[in-house]
Amino acid sequence: MNDFPVNGVPVNGSGANDPTGSDHLAAAAPAVVELAGVTKEYPGGIAALRGVDLTVGSGELLAIVGPSGSGKSTLLHIVGTLDRPTAGSVAIAGHDIATLGDRSLSALRARHIGFVFQAFHLVPGISARDNVAEGLLYSGLSRAERRRRAAYALERVGLADRMKHRPHELSGGQKQRVAIARAVVGEPDLLLADEPTGALDSESGEAVMTLLHDLNAEGSTIAVITHDTDIAERLPRQVRIRDGQVVADTRAAEVVA
Repeated sequence: MNDFPVNGVPVNGSGANDPTGSDHLAAAAPAVVELAGVTKEYPGGIAALRGVDLTVGSGELLAIVGPSGSGKSTLLHIVGTLDRPTAGSVAIAGHDIATLGDRSLSALRARHIGFVFQAFHLVPGISARDNVAEGLLYSGLSRAERRRRAAYALERVGLADRMKHRPHELSGGQKQRVAIARAVVGEPDLLLADEPTGALDSESGEAVMTLLHDLNAEGSTIAVITHDTDIAERLPRQVRIRDGQVVADTRAAEVVA
């Protein structure tokens, strides 16, 4: 049985809009992500992750930062339930992924996780609103309701006047905003942004990071995966990974102190 309703609406008051998340302290908020001793090995004995422990509380905004080959992309795949660990435990929104079959895992991913990628992954030839509505395709909602929620999501990211525009009519920064709207339209517990400014000029990248801060201020839990230390240092928490291990985990309050 599928225990994870994919309806784009928080169940029993859960979801991204948790007022307790404003202090960005994982220990004071329900855990959205819990990794314990996570190891990922590939054929040939290559270890991409080595005993990673990571907890992300509801309402946090953090960077997972590291150079190419550090293991941060593998960590993204594990946290995003796109891959399973070789060893260790992974819980997303309180659900142990080891207990889930592929179908239930897909349902959990659709209900609890939103993805934003560097390459946008928008569908050409359809409007921004319909691209965002695609994020609710398997929600069980009517087409009219999906489009209504898509319109609201585009308003949230500042694109109310671009709803009918197709991807080729949008700038790079606007395309990324559409991608973010699509990721948050179902109000997931966690937004994973993989190098969200990597394909943008500095001005557009700044606007996207401001948007992520604004969404976090509204209650969204956001993890930004990046190699850019400048971006990481501007976020309230930085998890630094190297050679498959977490080598530092600091919060802004600790840095100031």
